[in-house]
Formats: sequence, structure tokens, C-alpha cells
Amino acid sequence: MTDFKNAEELLTLCQSRNQPISEIMKRRECDLSEVPMPQVHDRMAKALEIMRQAAFTPLQTPIRSMGGLIGGQAQMLNAHLESGQAVCGSILSRAITYAMAVLEVNSSMGVIVAAPTAGSSGIVPGLLLSLGEAYSFSDGQLIDGLFHAGAIGYLAMRNATVAGAVGGCQAEVGVAAAMAASASVELLGGTPRQSLDAASTVLINMLGLVCDPVGGLVEYPCQNRNAAGVANALAAAEIALSGIRQMISFDEMLDTMYHVGKRIPYELRETALGGCAATPSGCKFCHS
Repeated sequence: MTDFKNAEELLTLCQSRNQPISEIMKRRECDLSEVPMPQVHDRMAKALEIMRQAAFTPLQTPIRSMGGLIGGQAQMLNAHLESGQAVCGSILSRAITYAMAVLEVNSSMGVIVAAPTAGSSGIVPGLLLSLGEAYSFSDGQLIDGLFHAGAIGYLAMRNATVAGAVGGCQAEVGVAAAMAASASVELLGGTPRQSLDAASTVLINMLGLVCDPVGGLVEYPCQNRNAAGVANALAAAEIALSGIRQMISFDEMLDTMYHVGKRIPYELRETALGGCAATPSGCKFCHS
């Protein structure tokens, strides 16, 4: 039986079997669900296709959110990128565009993959699809990336939280960015240890981020924070792939993130009573 309760156990499995995190996670899914590998693979392939549609559709057809706070931003970013004026470089600019597009689909009640939540659903597909285009990764490689990301999300759900109402936006966007960063490191040839270092880096950088949706809607500033999460994930992957080690393990950072989140005032944990939601402009748009 392949299973792991924390990142240390996951890393031990990778080292003892000489396998990447994605393969360990695939084996775990097969063993626990008692479903054959081809069927497990097909389920993830379906998730990839849903992610791709959510990332690409708003670029051609802008989608207005249910609350009316967002819609059309992804198309504007795409036009800016295609004009040659993007300042972030092709990979990051495209990843930001895709991440913000997915939030338009989510906020209009379209079909998305919660990765790990609806409010942070743009980060994993945004970065992986962008890397796929830049490095010509096959769908099979991207599916492996999603299994890897799933392992990081599973650890966060088991040992901490991914809920903004419990731990703030650090638990939603932070964990999503950790998932994306860790998976990206494997896709780009990094080791399991480097992947987990990247995940730790993200949580360090996003520690304490509050959840303050304007009007209580998962629209604004959520869409912007998905873009920021993608940027954080890419920076963390770059740091890890360079060989820089993290002093604090991913397991320790998950525990720290959880306890910091519990100390964030309830007004800043998805209640729309503080932060951006409580600004004069936020209140005005909420009642418009």
C-alpha cells in the first residue's frame, strides 16, 4: 500500500523507490481507490481538459461574473501580451492571463477544477499550461504535473487547511501556489526535495495573507491574487531549481501557516468585514 501522511514520508518514498512525487501520488490513488492506473490517469486527463477550457475560453469570449465585479480582464491581458508590451516575460505573462481567465469562469458559475479551492483555481492550470506551451510538454507530462500538485494539496488538507474561512487567503492562494511551484519543479527536471523546497518557499512568502472578498464574493481581489500566486510559484520554482535550499521544511511551514491562520482576526477570514472588503471603494461596489 502506497500512502504518506506528511512530506517527510513522501520524500522517503521517493528516495527509496527512486520515483518522482507524481508517480508516488498515482500509486497512492490506485491503491486507496482500488482503481486501475489507466482509469486513474483518465480521470486526471479529464481534469486537465476542464482546466484548459477554463483558461482559454475567456480569452476569446469575456465572461462577466455573477456579482459583476470582474469580467474581460483575461482578454485585456492576452491582448497586452500579443502586442509585445508584456513586462513579465512570456511564461509569467501567459500564466497570469490564464489564471485570471479561470477566475472569470469560476465567478460566472462555469465549470472549473478546484485546485485546491474555487477561489484559487486559476493558479495550478495557469502556470502548468503556460509552462506546457513554453517547453512543449505533452498532455501526459502535464497530467503527471497535476498528480504532483495533488500530492501537495492532499498534504495541506490533511495537516493544515485550504479554507479561507479557517486560515485566510494564505490557505487558498498560498497552497495553490505551493502546488503549482512544486509540480513545476518536477516538470522542469528538479528533484523531489527541490519540489518540496519550492512549496515551502511559497508558504513562507505568502504567510499571513488575509481573505477579504469584496461583497463576500469570490471575485475581487481573488482574481488579482491568483495572478500574484502564479508569480510567487514561478519565483519559488526558480529559487529551488537553482539549488538554493530552504531552512524550514514544507511540513513545518504547513503547521506554521495553519497556526498563523487561526490567529488572523475573523474579520479577515472570508467574512467581508475587513481588509479590501471594508474600504470605501469596496463597500461602494458591493452595493452598486
